[in-house]
Amino acid sequence: MIHYALIVAGGSGSRMGSAIPKQFLDLGGKPVLVHTLEKFFTYLPAIQVILVLPETDFDQWTGIKNSYRAAHHSVIQSLSHSVIAVPGGATRFQSVRNGLSVLSGEGLVAIHDAVRPLVSVEVIQRSFETAARFGSGVVTVPAKDSIRHVSENGSSVALDRATLRLVQTPQTFRLSLIKKAFEQTESPLFTDDASVAEAAGFQIHLVEGSYENLKITTPDDLVVAEALMRLH
Repeated sequence: MIHYALIVAGGSGSRMGSAIPKQFLDLGGKPVLVHTLEKFFTYLPAIQVILVLPETDFDQWTGIKNSYRAAHHSVIQSLSHSVIAVPGGATRFQSVRNGLSVLSGEGLVAIHDAVRPLVSVEVIQRSFETAARFGSGVVTVPAKDSIRHVSENGSSVALDRATLRLVQTPQTFRLSLIKKAFEQTESPLFTDDASVAEAAGFQIHLVEGSYENLKITTPDDLVVAEALMRLH
């Protein structure tokens, strides 16, 4: 089956205290988004990428493509024909739906946050293999901290963290399955793609992730990401 990567790059720089959107911030000499794309092209050079980002960021994306093409960068040489840029929506749900709308036929699609640049090739592979077998492959890691459920009246109760998982991306699905799921009306309960698929009646299969697959949302996350990159 054809392999797609739907990269959602809708973040701003507000929580970073930056005028530059998070996906374009420098990380080890390259934009965060470029690190993310490199991981998927390393997994499969022929992968087809759908990049969903605000229309106001299209010029910045074009500038990145041109600079890497001029430098004859080995991994990014095929950006012009392997990456399709699609305008995002007002919410993540709408952005993913916009990205899925340009895809058709059979295949597997990994939906991934642009600001998770440290995802490993092994995690991407496990996600695709699980989705090929079961229809979905959602990356998660065990909860490490104690966790409590808080009621409306302020009371709380401890939960068994051994039964809980923290959800990451990629979240990979058979294309026909996830396109069907995104035909639903948007709900506040849709916090990720797995919750959309589950609400449509599809079973979710989990994949072992990595704590290094962090999502860059604050300046501290960027510092941690840079430190992790130096370790590898």
